[in-house]
Amino acid sequence: PLSPVIFKTFHQWDFLGLFFPHSGQTEDTKSVLPSECVSGLVELAGDPNSIPALTSTIISLLAQLACNDESREMLHSSYNLTSTLASIIHCHSATPGEPLVLQCLQLLQKLTYNTRTFHTTNYIHELVAFLVTNIQSQNDDIIMPCLGLMANLCRYNHSVQSHIKSLDNVKPFYRTLINFLAHNSLTVVVFTLSILASLTLNEKVGEKLFDAKNIHQTFQLVFNIIVNGDGTLTRKYSVDLLVDLLKSPKIADYLTRYEHFSACVSQVLGLLHSKDPDSAAKVLELLLALCSISGLRSLLCEVVFRPAGLKLRAGGRRQGAGLDKAEPGLALVQWLSSPVEGAESCSLQALQLLSELLEVCVSASVLSFVEMLLPVLLGLLKGLNPAQGEAQLRKHCLRVTNVTNLLLDILHLSVCIPSCRGSEFEVVCLCFSQVCAEAVLKTLELMSKLRQQVKDMETSFYKILQDQRMVTPFSLALTSHCRERVQTGLALLFEATPLPDFPSLILGESIAANNAYRQREAELSVKRVAVQDVPTARTNISTLDSSTASSRSVHNLIEKLQTGLEVCEQVEDLRVSEIIDVYEQKLSALASKESRLQDLLEAKALALSQADRLIAQYRFQRAQAEAEARKLGGLLKEAERRREELQGELGSQVLEVERSKADMEELLQHNARLQQDSQEHQALKGAYNSLLNRSEAAAARSATLKPVSRFDECLLSGLRVELQAEEQRTKEKDQERRELEETVDVLRKELNKTEQARKDASIRASSLELQKGQMEAKLRQKEEELNKHSAMIAMIHSLSSGKLKSDVNLSL
Repeated sequence: PLSPVIFKTFHQWDFLGLFFPHSGQTEDTKSVLPSECVSGLVELAGDPNSIPALTSTIISLLAQLACNDESREMLHSSYNLTSTLASIIHCHSATPGEPLVLQCLQLLQKLTYNTRTFHTTNYIHELVAFLVTNIQSQNDDIIMPCLGLMANLCRYNHSVQSHIKSLDNVKPFYRTLINFLAHNSLTVVVFTLSILASLTLNEKVGEKLFDAKNIHQTFQLVFNIIVNGDGTLTRKYSVDLLVDLLKSPKIADYLTRYEHFSACVSQVLGLLHSKDPDSAAKVLELLLALCSISGLRSLLCEVVFRPAGLKLRAGGRRQGAGLDKAEPGLALVQWLSSPVEGAESCSLQALQLLSELLEVCVSASVLSFVEMLLPVLLGLLKGLNPAQGEAQLRKHCLRVTNVTNLLLDILHLSVCIPSCRGSEFEVVCLCFSQVCAEAVLKTLELMSKLRQQVKDMETSFYKILQDQRMVTPFSLALTSHCRERVQTGLALLFEATPLPDFPSLILGESIAANNAYRQREAELSVKRVAVQDVPTARTNISTLDSSTASSRSVHNLIEKLQTGLEVCEQVEDLRVSEIIDVYEQKLSALASKESRLQDLLEAKALALSQADRLIAQYRFQRAQAEAEARKLGGLLKEAERRREELQGELGSQVLEVERSKADMEELLQHNARLQQDSQEHQALKGAYNSLLNRSEAAAARSATLKPVSRFDECLLSGLRVELQAEEQRTKEKDQERRELEETVDVLRKELNKTEQARKDASIRASSLELQKGQMEAKLRQKEEELNKHSAMIAMIHSLSSGKLKSDVNLSL
């Protein structure tokens, strides 16, 4: 009763995005609860006490979860679903036709496709035995899923192959498989051929099955199944079978001499016009495998480019028309320009295929095809948005790397490059990471070759080279184990080092850090060997002392022998010669032992001298580090002193600015007062003019009427004196106002100069603060290096603590 409820509840969730979140989702969706829920479902399905209906419902849900390669891999490796399904099949092995067993077989076939299953997996041997038994049964419903699962388990899995070959009933199993080759189902035939190729390709049975007489029929059968198969599943296994067969040099040579190869490849290329990305990906995988065979690559070029060249220009003019089935080159262009988030594998495979083909094919049709291809490739270099997720950027940069490789191959064809701007390439270099380094270097290599032909390309090229973010790609390239990357990095570095803003110092530190890490690893291994050699050195010294004693005993023995010969002259010559031979053998053995010990002593002395040189070298490096640290400390103190001086100067400038502002405020107030006096002056001037007019009028009347009285003359003279005094005051006010305006202008200029000086001092202070931070960082780094050197010297002293004792023993 619980199974429908559980199934309905899970279907209401966006379970694909919840259980297997992509990289663009937030951390809230990547919770632990969904993972524990899947683990609980797998555990519940594997419980023998669970009712079959509930187990069947859980398996149906898990089958829907396994919708892509990522989720299948996670269910296979993280949740151990393969062993759980194998245990269910083992529990119901008595009833193989049961629907639950068929469900498990179908889900296992989906999980194990292109995935290696280890022989240590639980119930894997029981599962293999079940498959071998039921493949030989008469139940057609279970034979096909058993064959498909067996093909997955045998492919690239030597442990499973060895286990099957060690079974007692392997010969009847082989006979059953050979009989299936005449089956009316193409899927059964493909599964059978795949199993036989995995088990018998390098054995006598395989040599008979895939010999020169049968191989051409096999090729025709496989190509027919690829083109006219029962579906995508059959096409996948057919392509995998042909790819596996081509790994045999003998079969690959047979295919180069296959007379219908061009016709078969033409039919296979027609499948690229399908809109199914899975089918197109398998076709492109097969074409790449064919390109790996030198004898087939030229034939494949003729098939791909010859028909495209005849109708290329017409096809380019028909923008609204569909693609012609006789133009596989245009289909390749369609797939390589597919979106990154969709069929990214098809896009990368199409780029790789065109790169492989254009390396060996140069003709008029190829050149016309490249003229159409170039705008598409340049368009793929655009569209990089750093705001996208990390996974999206990885996919885009991987495609950019392949596009750049293809463009580099096109350059070898001497094709006319269409005009484009350098900024289109510059966008590629915005995102740097470990994954993007190769894409960046390939893009820069392409820009270096195109900078003379393309407008603004040289400017963008040099601009990118001087970016500090180029340190990581250069460092990774120059310290790489790949010869091609090192040569590319050196060529670009030769272009970058003369530039004025190239971060050579940072690049050197990055390369030194990488080299120091590798040297540290090597030194650790050397130290481990040295620790093992120290007791040996002491043992050899003691052995040398014993050899000295043995040498003395040898001399005594020689003296005794000579004395004995002088005393015993009458002893028989035969016996004396035998005794002499014995002693000569002993003497030669002791001499060889002494020489061997002498060689060991010299070797140990050489090792000690090397240790002394190493200690001297580390002391010298420590002295250098200390001197550099003192130098950096002096520079830091000097920078601090200059900063303090500039800080004081800046403070005085600020005070001067404040005083200037106060003076300016006072001058503005005084100017306002002058404006007020000017207004009063204008009023007085107006009054004066009116009085003057009145006096002139009065004088005119008095001249016409009667003589002016003494009283009126006095009034007029007073008015004249007052008028002259007012004119004098007006002139003085005007002169004072002009002087104040000139003073205000001078003070304003001085204020501007003071403000500019304050800004300059602030900029110098900030620059010195930055230099101080850099000096402190360098000083801390040098102190860390000094501490490391001190620790290494102490370790060397501890390792070579027995050296002085050895020297004393040797001198004694």
